[in-house]
Amino acid sequence: MIEMPVVVRQEKGLEGRPIALLVQEASQYASKVYIKVEDKSINAKSIMGMMSLSLSEGEEVTIFTEGEDEEKAAEGIKTFFMTSK
Repeated sequence: MIEMPVVVRQEKGLEGRPIALLVQEASQYASKVYIKVEDKSINAKSIMGMMSLSLSEGEEVTIFTEGEDEEKAAEGIKTFFMTSK
């Protein structure tokens, strides 16, 4: 299992299209991918779950990945959050 803190860098936060893109990114990996904010841990492959987080620019989240490609998954999700789109 990999646990990695990251700060959201999308200028307008994550809503609508950016959430759909994040779910697409997470769904590419065989590993389980979870995003944790405070006490909420959400499956990053669930669009409804991710929409419930309402993430803003500058907010810190923790990425959790577990499975056969967990390192690749963690790096892919980290890159997504760190890239201003």
